[in-house]
Amino acid sequence: MNNVYYHYSEEPGIDQFIPRKNSTFPDLQPVVWAIDKEHAPLYYFPRDCPRIAIWRGNETSELDMNRFQVNIRMVITIEKRWLQALEKTIIHEYSFAGKTFQCFDENAGYYISQESVEPIEVTMIDNLPEKLLESNVELRLVNSLKSLRDDVLESSLAYSMIRMRNAILA
Repeated sequence: MNNVYYHYSEEPGIDQFIPRKNSTFPDLQPVVWAIDKEHAPLYYFPRDCPRIAIWRGNETSELDMNRFQVNIRMVITIEKRWLQALEKTIIHEYSFAGKTFQCFDENAGYYISQESVEPIEVTMIDNLPEKLLESNVELRLVNSLKSLRDDVLESSLAYSMIRMRNAILA
């Protein structure tokens, strides 16, 4: 049985996903990006919202779990200025059959396909804070992600930092 992978977008009605270049990985050929179900909450946010997600990884120490107070599946921190957008944004969950996808980054749950893919299902998600809660994810708010970024990079936690180019790092 093939796995199912997901892509999240604020854009409704996408009938086909065509491989594209990604500026973050300029040497990578054009691909379609998707994520596995376990890591899907990383994308229950407005596209441009900077965020830091942390969770227990294989190498995570109890000291770091306690230090960062990770008592739940995953903690995602955003800047307070994004809360209103989070509450108002509607996203669409596009589901794909996994037959053309291959793992790109196991830690972050990223999968890529070199072929165009059509969604097998589309689900609208209109209450992102509730969706995070249902997914056993704690949402935290801060004024700036800078100190958290620096601390997480020096920790043993598994993490993902998304859209940090939009973050307040002062």
